[in-house]
Amino acid sequence: MTEPLRVVAVSGSLHNPSKTDVLIDEVLRQLNEVLDISSHVIRITDIGPKFAGVLNRKELPREVEDELRLVETADLLVVASPVYRASFTGLFKHFFDFVDQYALVDTPVLLGATGGSERHSLIVEHQLRPLFGFFQALTLPVGVYAHESDFDGYRIDSPLLKERIKTSIRRGLPLITSSVQEKRRIREALETGESVDSGVAPAEPQRTVRLFT
Repeated sequence: MTEPLRVVAVSGSLHNPSKTDVLIDEVLRQLNEVLDISSHVIRITDIGPKFAGVLNRKELPREVEDELRLVETADLLVVASPVYRASFTGLFKHFFDFVDQYALVDTPVLLGATGGSERHSLIVEHQLRPLFGFFQALTLPVGVYAHESDFDGYRIDSPLLKERIKTSIRRGLPLITSSVQEKRRIREALETGESVDSGVAPAEPQRTVRLFT
């Protein structure tokens, strides 16, 4: 890949400092060790008040709209939320409610979550994976869950957690690289006027939608 991988991370935490933010930072650090990436982190704790009461995307402030467009055009998403009332935070879900239904088709997504105990670990499979399945995204095979004992304050203190992150990235690399290569191949074909088969129809013809085969 000749261009840096555009990685956008979304933290659903409502607090700062946050263990969820720490988890995302470690994921990005490890990704940077194996891939050439440019990363951008969206923190709901920062932008949440700006869209919490908005019901229509057309009414969003420009700052939030810009963040949504970064999500919709990312090569790879890293998403994580603390467990709150047995699910991801409401503002995390509200943010993704504004994302175009077809914008994340075939986009690789690394799923993560944090919680008070191991009992909440199924949030990755029961909450996060179905959400991004709706978008037809490529959720990576191994998600990452971290609980209180993995941290010393706001520092990761668990070699096992770091190893889980490494495993998630390693298992996901084939999906990540093939997705990016296919997207760039299609983009080059479109730029040169070649025909490209598409299994995804745009919801609005005037909007750009990825045409993955």
